[in-house]
Amino acid sequence: MSTSTNKVIKGCCVTHIALKATDIENTIKFYTEALGFEVKARWGEGDGRAAMLDAGDSTVIEVFHGGVKSEKCPENKAGEWFHLALGVDDTDAAYEQALKFGAVSKVAPKNVDIQAVPEVMPVRIAFVYGPDGEVIEFFQKR
Repeated sequence: MSTSTNKVIKGCCVTHIALKATDIENTIKFYTEALGFEVKARWGEGDGRAAMLDAGDSTVIEVFHGGVKSEKCPENKAGEWFHLALGVDDTDAAYEQALKFGAVSKVAPKNVDIQAVPEVMPVRIAFVYGPDGEVIEFFQKR
């Protein structure tokens, strides 16, 4: 995938993605211990607690306490992020690591040939549910 510059909004980029957690400490523990993220900043008290977690390449997740579990399927709700895709060198290892720390399997590792234009993109992917049911994809180019 190529890098391009936004020609409409100068300097535009994604600085972070925000996630509500029912238990912020559990979520921080999962992302740091299972996935290797680093806590870059923490602030607030009680339900106002939040933290910035860096994946190591400036991909940042901002986690907020006070989330409420939903019985609805978030994957079908418009306006909600569908999943967080993390680029990895080894999909199988990332998937197993996440499961070891309590993630729940959604899709086991598999090879997929994305029929993209202008060319087919061969990848290996897997999906897990994180601590609050958020969907995390491990995405490896092959």
